[in-house]
Amino acid sequence: MDSSPGIAIAYHSRRGHTHVLAQAVRAGAEAAGARVTMVLVEEMQESDWETLDAADAIVFGSPTFMGSASGAFHTFAESTGSRWRTQSWKDKIGAGFTHSSCKAGDKHSTLGYFATLAAQHQMHWVNLGLPAGWHVSHESEDDLNRLGYFDGAAASTMGDLGTDAVHKADIGTAEHLGGRVARHTAVVLAGRAALGIA
Repeated sequence: MDSSPGIAIAYHSRRGHTHVLAQAVRAGAEAAGARVTMVLVEEMQESDWETLDAADAIVFGSPTFMGSASGAFHTFAESTGSRWRTQSWKDKIGAGFTHSSCKAGDKHSTLGYFATLAAQHQMHWVNLGLPAGWHVSHESEDDLNRLGYFDGAAASTMGDLGTDAVHKADIGTAEHLGGRVARHTAVVLAGRAALGIA
């Protein structure tokens, strides 16, 4: 049996920028040994719910729009109520990422929303695990976590630019998050196995 962590990335992307981040999270997680499945939350089918239910970790992603996650992501979140009632996501690992055109853009609200959603499902939240980059004069815009967020991975691309303009440091930050989630989930799974916890 494959003992590598199973990670689902449940996300919505309005213009493709958040999709670029989702792919980076995937790359980082796979490089760290995880099996990764992408789930588009605006197209949920029964098989997608089964994927989320079976995953060891779920990484939430959405653009930040008008101070929170997108409407499509909120609709998905509300539809998780049946999972909340049965506690079927209890003790899964959770994490999140977001994108907006403004460097700040209230992305902290979206990441906080994801963390609260995970807490309501009694999941365990994994933060970014990076210091702030590009916050003193000798540092660079190319530093990981250049925007200085800590609850998850955050990215910013000017609103009139396409997906090829997503900053390489933001992509690297998302890759870092994917790897961190994969490694943390592997530790949790190994600990449960060692302790005989189902």
